[in-house]
Amino acid sequence: MKRSSQRILTTHIGSLPRPRELWTHVGAKDRGQPYDQTELNRALKKAVEEIVSKQIEVGIDIPSDGEFSKASFTNYVRERLSGLEGINTRGFAAAPSKFPGHEEALRARGVDLAAGLGTLPLNVGPIAWTDKAELETDIANLKTALKDHRYEEAFMPSVAVGQVFFIVPTQHYSSDREYLFALADALKHEYKAIVDAGLVLQLDSPDFVMMRNRQYWQRSWREYRESLELRVEALNHALSDVPEDRIRFHVCWGNFEGPHENDVPLKEVVDLVLRVKAQAYSLEGANPRHGHEWRVWEQVKFPEGKILIPGVIDTVTSFVEHPELVAERIVRCAKLVGRENVIAAPDCGFGTFGGWEPRVHPEVMWAKFAALVEGAAIATRQLWGR
Repeated sequence: MKRSSQRILTTHIGSLPRPRELWTHVGAKDRGQPYDQTELNRALKKAVEEIVSKQIEVGIDIPSDGEFSKASFTNYVRERLSGLEGINTRGFAAAPSKFPGHEEALRARGVDLAAGLGTLPLNVGPIAWTDKAELETDIANLKTALKDHRYEEAFMPSVAVGQVFFIVPTQHYSSDREYLFALADALKHEYKAIVDAGLVLQLDSPDFVMMRNRQYWQRSWREYRESLELRVEALNHALSDVPEDRIRFHVCWGNFEGPHENDVPLKEVVDLVLRVKAQAYSLEGANPRHGHEWRVWEQVKFPEGKILIPGVIDTVTSFVEHPELVAERIVRCAKLVGRENVIAAPDCGFGTFGGWEPRVHPEVMWAKFAALVEGAAIATRQLWGR
């Protein structure tokens, strides 16, 4: 994995808003409605070429395909794994809100709090890897789009084992361990294929911290930690054939604008984050709830040889960060973990769910990316003296 050996490199966290023409086909496919596969293939290839060009044009050093073929960063596995034929109608058993009036006001304005989740799968049978074609198409489209461009390297996101466990309930497996390791044995094929194709593998795992207030809010802290340990064990099992220096691990607290007052503090789980077999760790650091957590690295020694990908621009508000603020966020991390060990990024993706009107309009998103790139250049001058 490339390091910021001569300057601060920039990347993002995978998902970008899908073009309407493309979503017409991808959305129909996700909903089980008729669609034209030939037209989907054409629109997807064209859209990936355009989004990769835009990323590189704005100055992103490490681009992705925008997750354009996926209805969401989790639900896409329904098309690649067996045993997910069911439909989950249970939703989330979340902790009671401390702000019920706020949520009611949102509903009164027509805001669907579950919008974008799409058709949630349910595990009803044995899990196995069944469809390589979808992944092969994604890899081919990204590699084709990268031709004739100058860039440092490219990455492709894939859902973490624990995130599937979090969002896809099972009616088939008798224990958490059995289900997690079945998922691990299936998803390892996707993980290895991405890296074998010469791409960096990004593992998306918001479950790591979100599960506390969704699945485990009525359980003890010890039980929550034990579940995290099991998820890390299963994920590392799935990564056993993948070189550590080709893996980056993304943790976030949910890419939505809300109170977030009961988010799990990073300091309480950072030891478990660092147990994941990865060279780089992508963590939120720009939003108002987690903007202070860079200080974790004042108390926790950042492991030798690892890379930090701190969020230095927010992804749910339309404020365009000043490049000087972006640089400030980069520099304070660099002073704690080493300048060569920092790659600048947003907190999360800008297009988490296809078909969902993005909270940040694409015009503003590109302005934010430009601020990210300019801020990285300012930080480079401050850190290298040039």
